[in-house]
Amino acid sequence: MQHIVKIGTRDSELALWQAKKVQALLAGSGVRSTLVHIKSEGDINLSQPLYEIGVQGIFTKALDLALLQKDIDVAVHSYKDVPTQMAIGIVKAAVLKRDSYKDLLIPKADTNTIKEVLGYSTGKWMATPNASTTENTAFTIATSSIRRKAQWLHRYPQHRIDNLRGNINSRLKKLDASNWQGAIFAAAGLDRIDLRPANAIEIDWMLPAPAQGAIVAVCRNDDQWIRKVLLALNDVSTDICTGIERDFLRALFGGCTTPISALAQIENDLLHFQGSITSVDGKEQVTIEKRVPCGEVQHIGQMAAAEILANGGERIIESIRNGERKA
Repeated sequence: MQHIVKIGTRDSELALWQAKKVQALLAGSGVRSTLVHIKSEGDINLSQPLYEIGVQGIFTKALDLALLQKDIDVAVHSYKDVPTQMAIGIVKAAVLKRDSYKDLLIPKADTNTIKEVLGYSTGKWMATPNASTTENTAFTIATSSIRRKAQWLHRYPQHRIDNLRGNINSRLKKLDASNWQGAIFAAAGLDRIDLRPANAIEIDWMLPAPAQGAIVAVCRNDDQWIRKVLLALNDVSTDICTGIERDFLRALFGGCTTPISALAQIENDLLHFQGSITSVDGKEQVTIEKRVPCGEVQHIGQMAAAEILANGGERIIESIRNGERKA
């Protein structure tokens, strides 16, 4: 009798979509599987912003435990939620082809006033917002992401950021019932469950979280059979790019409380890397950009992180740590 693979997943609509994606790919390889629903700490505590909870692996710990206890064979995650240091005994087995890495602004109402204030016209963002339209406009934008908060405040320092937690469906409902001017979401999440509003605006100036838009399947290190099965699902290009982004994050000692962004893309045999770290209040930001031949990408994430630290990133990280200690 063929082994039925147990796939662990959170029970949100998005998490189930991702798990079913892996399930369908396994079925295409002739492997039968079933889904096992598991609640994570991040799903239970919806009152605090993620950056205040400050827990590494808040969406993955419960699934890690289920894996190690052999209650499941595979766990499926949004790769950006996975700590750069995985639990002992658990390994990355497959990274699926990446969907959109971009963030989206969902305006409360699709009005020309909002777009004018933000410096967005005819489908494009201005390189720098027009000060005459932004300085005296106190918008409120909602997000639970410290990275999005910091980058938004760097561009729009006069704006206010409110916390927005919950699954995608509940966050959209909260936005609709709020007095906010808009909220920020990951494009991939909305697209996967067909909830992208018609008035959504891609924030092309905002760098994503490392590995944003990618799905990862992990398993036990000693389960050689499932590791081999999952390897067939691995997208090499996505694996390389997200690996570099996570190397950058790890070298900066970053987690959910640190506004670190990274994006690696392969274009015409060149790897284009962009990275940044921003102070929580948005006042300081250090960025880096590199293009290297694909044959020379080893350690590029660590090298970029070292340059960031040397050029002011260390000061930003220390200020964040000091703020955490005072809190």
